[in-house]
Amino acid sequence: MSESSVKDRFLRYISMDTQSEEEKEPIPSTEKQKVLAGLLAEELRGMGASAVTLDSQSYVYAVIPATTQKELPVVGFIAHMDTSPDASGKDVKARMVSHYDGKEICLNEKEGILLSPEEFPSLMNYVGQDLIVTDGTTLLGADDKAGVAEIMSMAEYLLAHPEIPHGKVCIGFTPDEEVGRGTEGFDVELFGADVAYTVDGGALGELEYENFNAASGRVLVHGRGVHPGSAKNIMKNASLIAMEFHQMLPAAQNPMYTEGYEGFFHLTDIRGDMVEARMDYIIRDHDREKFEQKKRLFSRIGDFLNEKYGAGTIEVIVRDSYYNMREKIEPHKYLLDIARACMEKMGIVPRITPIRGGTDGARLSYMGLPCPNLCAGGENFHGVFEYVCVQSMEKIVRLLVEIVREFGARG
Repeated sequence: MSESSVKDRFLRYISMDTQSEEEKEPIPSTEKQKVLAGLLAEELRGMGASAVTLDSQSYVYAVIPATTQKELPVVGFIAHMDTSPDASGKDVKARMVSHYDGKEICLNEKEGILLSPEEFPSLMNYVGQDLIVTDGTTLLGADDKAGVAEIMSMAEYLLAHPEIPHGKVCIGFTPDEEVGRGTEGFDVELFGADVAYTVDGGALGELEYENFNAASGRVLVHGRGVHPGSAKNIMKNASLIAMEFHQMLPAAQNPMYTEGYEGFFHLTDIRGDMVEARMDYIIRDHDREKFEQKKRLFSRIGDFLNEKYGAGTIEVIVRDSYYNMREKIEPHKYLLDIARACMEKMGIVPRITPIRGGTDGARLSYMGLPCPNLCAGGENFHGVFEYVCVQSMEKIVRLLVEIVREFGARG
């Protein structure tokens, strides 16, 4: 099999800025996502995919027709087109580090930005392989344009090789995953699959079917401003009250200090002055009861501070975002068995780990489309130290083809 196109596809896709934006009502949240969506639809038509659909919200759907008459489950593959708001995705200047030697990589000599194995030990897993990195001023976009490129390369290969027996294969690309809205406009019926995989994980071998239960939390503080010279028993400094709220959260439940199945409260934004302040959080836990406890604690802190400073001082708004997909995947464990068997056949060591985040697959699983998550090959997502291994992307293309073959063989 030749997958030489996956690197070229990836470089083409990351040249487009598709950063999504928080708190924007339309889908997609940014017009620039429409450019990549249009390109993908055009490329799918060009390679011979059928039922290619680009809807008004920039969801892209396509079908690789079955090559056998056997009754087979319809499998789908999904990736998201947007990149994270956490770092710029504009004017990505990618470069290749060929045959990585295990030493630090100078991303930007002028700014003194280094990608070092001392800070990022995962680099040592790629000695002798080819890495694509940034210039240290933007993210790369492997999350999830590596997944997009891999699915597209898989589709091209299958369409060029109709002698491979397989059932109907569905493809879907979503906008706005990074801002938690990737499935709001997803049409499961139009997509047409019985089961699916998101290709949105990290290093080669990752296979995931557990994710955080997730909520967003917003704290609004309404203070009272007066001259500091006559402030005694009158002033309510909104910024200081906001700081007090944060200090009442468990210090150890900060993402800086958690791993594995441990949940957290993560302060993502804080702004304010003496009169008004606002803090935004994400609240996460794999365990549903611990998740509910975290939300209750968050609200109780607001109640306590309202008792202390007066009713209406604090407003606490908590909204659930998504839930752990484990309970929806467990009745379909064969999806994991197939992926694991295909990895082992290719010499890839499967690593089943909990996702310390979420994917479109979490919500899709609750929408009736069981959808575990496969590796896409990138590392250090959402920041300027992001990189991807070319050999990993090539192997993942073969993995996707093998999964399709395995579904065909099990019919």
